[in-house]
Amino acid sequence: MEVVGLIVASIFFLAGIAGTFVPVLPGAPLIWSGMLIYGFITGFEKLDLFFFIIQGGLALVMLVIDYAATAMGSRCFGASKAAIAGAALGFLIGLYFFPFGLLIGPFLGAVLLELIFSRQADRALRAGLGAALGFWAGFAVKLLLAGAMVAWFFVKVL
Repeated sequence: MEVVGLIVASIFFLAGIAGTFVPVLPGAPLIWSGMLIYGFITGFEKLDLFFFIIQGGLALVMLVIDYAATAMGSRCFGASKAAIAGAALGFLIGLYFFPFGLLIGPFLGAVLLELIFSRQADRALRAGLGAALGFWAGFAVKLLLAGAMVAWFFVKVL
């Protein structure tokens, strides 16, 4: 049954890591769920409560980073709420033009909405830069945390 558990968990892990790229997939909860399902399949022989509590905490941190990084990056560069919303919208639209759209979507979205609401080009460019930097910094941290969660799982079970 352990092999079945590893296969099922690995499928959840792959979907969870994909969720760091695609916002419609809940990346961190999928990774954590894969571990929990593995635990149920194997009778929790190799994974203890401490493991699940720490992994759950890491999953929560990933969820917070998902929303906070772009907002913090934008705020540090003086963006308004409109620019932050524009960065999120730009990211979603950018998904349709993967991978190039993901690179510039948050920037363009923040710039356009900041221009519409503030009508100040320099402020809009700073907002776009902050949104893009925040988004990509958050993405890097989320990807690192997802990798650490999965790596720790395999260290524990193998």
